[in-house]
Amino acid sequence: MVNHYCIIGNPNVGKTSLFNALTGTYEYVGNWSGVTVEKKVGRLKGHAGNLIDLPGIYELSPISKDETVVTDYLLNESFAGMINIIDASQLKRNLQLTVQLMELGAPLIIGLNMVDVAAKRGIHIDQNALLKKLKVPLLPIIARNGKGTQKLLDALKDQHLSSNRPLHIDYGTEIEKAITEITQQLNSHSNFEPQLYRFIAIQFLLDNPKVKDLLSSQLIDIIMPIRQQLDATLTRSIREVIQQRRNTYIDTLLEDTVIYPDEERQYFSSRLDKVLTNKYVGIPIFLGIMWLIFQITFTWVGTPISDQIDAFIGGTLTDTVKSVMDNIGLFPFLQDLITDGIIAGVGAVIVFVPQILVLFFFISLLEDSGYMARIAVLMDRIMEVFGLSGKSFIPMIIGFGCNVPSIMAARSIESEKERLTTILIAPFMSCSARLPVYALFVGVFFKQHQALIVLSLYVLGIVVALATSVLITKTVMKNDDTIFIVELPTYRMPSGKTLWRSTWEKAKGFVKKAGTFIFAGSVVIWLLNYTGPSGFNVDVNDSFLHSIGSFFAILVAPLGFGTWQAGATLIPGFLAKEVIVSSMAIIYASDESGLVNIIQEQFTPLSAYAFMIFILLYIPCLSTVATIRKETYSLKWTIFAVAYPLVTAYVLTLLFYQIGNLFI
Repeated sequence: MVNHYCIIGNPNVGKTSLFNALTGTYEYVGNWSGVTVEKKVGRLKGHAGNLIDLPGIYELSPISKDETVVTDYLLNESFAGMINIIDASQLKRNLQLTVQLMELGAPLIIGLNMVDVAAKRGIHIDQNALLKKLKVPLLPIIARNGKGTQKLLDALKDQHLSSNRPLHIDYGTEIEKAITEITQQLNSHSNFEPQLYRFIAIQFLLDNPKVKDLLSSQLIDIIMPIRQQLDATLTRSIREVIQQRRNTYIDTLLEDTVIYPDEERQYFSSRLDKVLTNKYVGIPIFLGIMWLIFQITFTWVGTPISDQIDAFIGGTLTDTVKSVMDNIGLFPFLQDLITDGIIAGVGAVIVFVPQILVLFFFISLLEDSGYMARIAVLMDRIMEVFGLSGKSFIPMIIGFGCNVPSIMAARSIESEKERLTTILIAPFMSCSARLPVYALFVGVFFKQHQALIVLSLYVLGIVVALATSVLITKTVMKNDDTIFIVELPTYRMPSGKTLWRSTWEKAKGFVKKAGTFIFAGSVVIWLLNYTGPSGFNVDVNDSFLHSIGSFFAILVAPLGFGTWQAGATLIPGFLAKEVIVSSMAIIYASDESGLVNIIQEQFTPLSAYAFMIFILLYIPCLSTVATIRKETYSLKWTIFAVAYPLVTAYVLTLLFYQIGNLFI
């Protein structure tokens, strides 16, 4: 029988890093809360057991969707033990969750993470003394580099977890009386294990909705008056009294076990935060950093390498494949499919992998260094103006990589209305799939200002998303005010191993898509371009693709790119945005002038930028739409999420091009 263990802790304490170290697998690691938005399972190294990585939470009474995942798992699933990872530099706050886990009474082991950070801050922890007070196994670790994780694995293997009775904190006469009465009713009217009675009673008093779901309506009718009477008796809320008693218990734990520096040191993090989160210079600094990243990606490193790959694919590789096919006497139909369809289509996207790698490397660097969390805090002030909180900006930032995890990350938002609003605006974030389109057009029309043009598109996506959120919150739904809490981790130098794995995993997804969606899309586009009503190998102007593209060209003509080729490339963009570039390569492959020359003939700098605006804003890709459907559980909102970006893209692109024509 395979044992299951779960890893649980506050957001941003290193859970996913520890998961990777214990299982040898890689999961997305970001240095902010809300990254792990659903449970993930991995095999423990050298151990006949599985490890479940649960989302970061602050307490067991769920507010947001990701907290619901944790509480539901702990109450309904079978597991052999819990690993509670806590931040050694923030013990008092992290122990709030630990206390609740100890009240649950399941086997527990504590991983004391970031002991190096605590030491740098001048915090001294007597680990043996703390262990004796907690009466729970406690092991110091540094999850990000794997130090101490082997001892943690050995402890799990040898079943060195806590086996004592659930923690009992005295919550005062009134609350203890209510707990006793509820416990008696649980004993008479439920089938729970007796050791869970007290935990369930406390969570019921705290109005934990997941606990309510476990109780019969008859039992709730019996015990609800107990809570109501207690609420009327106390001068403060039940939650406040319980929280105060827990704080007192935690203070007792930390007394004589943790020594803090006599004076608050002016650490590097706090000095740097005064600049990077400054309300006046914080945003300009962020934009400057993003400009530098795009400059490196498109001008200094990525594009020169892409040019070499393009020359290889379009020259050496294509010529070699043609020669081989001629020698083996392959049918002309298959030769055209392979060279003009697969190689031209997939190759047109593959050439942009260097830019993708460079961009993902720097995004990973910003994430793991701790800077992205500061951007979320900085943006909170701005987001409030648009009816959202800084917590909504976290999924938006994740959207720079891919809109799918961006939408899933919205689960960490407590307010259901704000969560839905964030899901609806997240597809406006410029994901990596749009990058090949940008790279192609800025390389042709804006060679001297590539970084600035791409940065403007990223900023435009954010601006449109925020403006749209205002319209949604003022019309379709009205958001409640929410409080934004996010961990600000210590700045750190990311390890080379972490950066490489993070960059590779993100780029691998891009390449994988090239072998699936883009491959399939390229074949379909080529077939539509190769065939027509009159048969096979028809003139391009007699193809099915020409007929389809001509129809859409009429609709987009006012936007500045009313050619049938441009109209035809927009259709497969719904499948995956990368297919737009592969479609262009296939369509223009039949012309001896080449892709770049044809684009220069059919577009102007103004219409090229208008085209990129439309690609940025119009219909989300198929995977994103499927994720929206899954996350909203609503066909109505899914249809809305497809329709309104199309209208938005059309209107804004029309205004840009028509107004631009007046001045250019």
